[in-house]
Amino acid sequence: MNKRQQPHILVCNDDGIEGEGLHALAAAMKKIGTVTVVAPAEPHSGMSHAMTLGVPLRIRKFFKNSRFFGYTVSGTPVDCIKVALSHILPLKPDLIVSGINYGSNTAINTIYSGTVAAALEGAIQGITSLAFSLTTYENADFTYAAKFARKLAKQVLAEGLPEDTVLSVNIPNVPESAIAGVRVTQQGRSRWKEDAIERNDMYGNPYYWLNGTLQLLDEDIHKDEFAIRSNYVTITPLSCDLTNHSFIGTLEQWKLEK
Repeated sequence: MNKRQQPHILVCNDDGIEGEGLHALAAAMKKIGTVTVVAPAEPHSGMSHAMTLGVPLRIRKFFKNSRFFGYTVSGTPVDCIKVALSHILPLKPDLIVSGINYGSNTAINTIYSGTVAAALEGAIQGITSLAFSLTTYENADFTYAAKFARKLAKQVLAEGLPEDTVLSVNIPNVPESAIAGVRVTQQGRSRWKEDAIERNDMYGNPYYWLNGTLQLLDEDIHKDEFAIRSNYVTITPLSCDLTNHSFIGTLEQWKLEK
């Protein structure tokens, strides 16, 4: 941790600077440290680790109720982390927290998530990072999620995380009394069965809306999506290393030649 009286925490998200979950997370983090908010000016869900290239990024101050709240960046969540570290913060923060996202980031969704990508970018930059998601897209209550985020952030600041590792946390959208517990889980295999809805514009030209339903492909309480459906808070440690280590030996036996 940098030599400060309080830990310095960078807060980001992918739902945009006006996201309710972002404001709940920032308020929770302010109870344990000094907070800087840097978030996309507009929602950027599903952007994964996308970066903005060939187009200039704009940084703006954002005010809430006439009071300075944080900074907006005209780009993706990963852009926000990069810009925050290079042009907004004088020192690296002690912790990066991303979220609280609308909708779970479990199983294959983890790959698509801008919320998780912001945390992974933090880990790439050598900063302890966490991602938080609430498992709903409507009627969201961030009260317990923010409370749990604060509790976990305090422990992570004290204990640390391994290099190149982030924690992806999913919290059920239920009252605290209905939370079954906390489980350390693995990324599951559940995925979206996708469809593209075709419509026509006023000129008769077709356009498409991506749509789909999440298929539960795991029946194991140790897998993230299955566990949250049983009202557990899930904590999944993720790594920046995408290598399939178990396949390396088999691949080497192919004796590929140039």
